[in-house]
Amino acid sequence: MSGQIEQLPGGPEPVPAPPPAKHGWLNFAIDFGPLLVFFLTYRFTSGGEGALAATTGAIKGTVAFMVAILIAMAVSKWKLGKISPMLWMSSILVLGFGALTVWFHDARFIVMKPTIIYAAFALLLLGGWALGRPMLKYLLQSALEGVTEKGWLLLSRNWGLFFAALGIANHVMYEMIEADRMSFDTWLTIKVWGVTALSFLFTLTQLPVMIRNGLAMPEDAGKN
Repeated sequence: MSGQIEQLPGGPEPVPAPPPAKHGWLNFAIDFGPLLVFFLTYRFTSGGEGALAATTGAIKGTVAFMVAILIAMAVSKWKLGKISPMLWMSSILVLGFGALTVWFHDARFIVMKPTIIYAAFALLLLGGWALGRPMLKYLLQSALEGVTEKGWLLLSRNWGLFFAALGIANHVMYEMIEADRMSFDTWLTIKVWGVTALSFLFTLTQLPVMIRNGLAMPEDAGKN
């Protein structure tokens, strides 16, 4: 969300979310560009075998990611005229955990971060849904034109459950890494490609919800 989410970036990333109707390619770049920067920096700087090489690459990738997320925020403000609350929240957490990663020279902070981000968004969205407040609408400041309040509530509930599932899955992977049953490389590959693919697939599953609850379709816009 500015238009997703985490990116997001475990490995640092903005949190994945349904894209706004306009500036789709730019929202995608803002959300997932910094995560791709982290992934590529890690891949090209973690030469060698073992935990030390992985940690060194992760530290360099984290620094690159922190710079990239600041650039993404600046581009969002410049081109879209705003920085969405979701981008603010994920960026603050990314920068905070990134600083801890660099300071303590410990890649575990990178793996822990998504669990905390996903849990925070799940609690916010599901808590808002329980109180009858469509928090996803406020977080995105969006742009899904025509969607009713009922539709936003349903989307908030569904994305809250999705974030909760991602948080649980990431915590399980963290425990597996701690037990030496999964490598950081495997986790990062799942984080960058697997979670991104799941986010897009989940977005597609929400299209019927949006259409049933007033989402303006292109042909409808042409009639106005």
